[in-house]
Amino acid sequence: MTEPVPIRRLLVSLTLLIVGVLLMLPLGAVLFEAFRDGIPAWIRAVRDPETLAALSLSLRLTLAAVPLSALFGLAAAWCLTKYRIPGDALFHALLDLPLAISPVVIGLALVLTWGPRSPLGRHLPPILFAFPGMLLAVLFVTFPYVARELIPLMTAQGTEEEEAAALTGAGFFCLLRRVTLPNVRWALFHGFVLAAARSLGEFGAVSIVSGHIRGRTLTLPLLVEMFYNEYRLRDAFAVASLLTLTALLTLAAKSALSRRIRYRNSLRSTPKAGR
Repeated sequence: MTEPVPIRRLLVSLTLLIVGVLLMLPLGAVLFEAFRDGIPAWIRAVRDPETLAALSLSLRLTLAAVPLSALFGLAAAWCLTKYRIPGDALFHALLDLPLAISPVVIGLALVLTWGPRSPLGRHLPPILFAFPGMLLAVLFVTFPYVARELIPLMTAQGTEEEEAAALTGAGFFCLLRRVTLPNVRWALFHGFVLAAARSLGEFGAVSIVSGHIRGRTLTLPLLVEMFYNEYRLRDAFAVASLLTLTALLTLAAKSALSRRIRYRNSLRSTPKAGR
């Protein structure tokens, strides 16, 4: 870069200021309040039965939603990169829809679609205000992350390896297991991490379809809101610190995966000696 040193220092200082004021300061305040009364008090708050129930539900939702999101994302990426589909630009736009639309609108849409008064919901067992409805909400918001990680990589890789394997007689599942998945596994894991983080932290869509039933349909983000509204601030900050620590671990995993992907890409792009 050729910009003057004062400009460079100004940009670096501005970036650090924005990161500090908008990100680090609020997150640090949450952790400070959570541990202000000491670790034993924090442990007592975390071991509250309502907190443990919310933690269990959040983990079960994540464990159910992330593999399904990965499966749907892989299928969508395969279709959009391996086949020529009329109107594929529309499909690309639809993949971004859950990222652009408000989560509250997503929750309302699910209520209208699967609620007891809807044409579908009236003929099905209860879905809303229970685990199935919350899983649908989480799937809706996490589905694009895996697909958006896979599509650019699979587009850049092309279809030559799959076509060569198909010529030797390999079937679809053999192609998927032996060729495609080894080539995209790090991007797939990256999408896993992002989907898991969004699943644990999702609030808006889940709030609409959960019904806020204590001990049954409250996830960790919903429990933070409930504790805060009940002026149980110590408990609210303790639960919020769980989400914050989870987010920090997710960022660490994401950074490690990103470095791994860049390293593998550099190995692929470096000509081998002797060529």
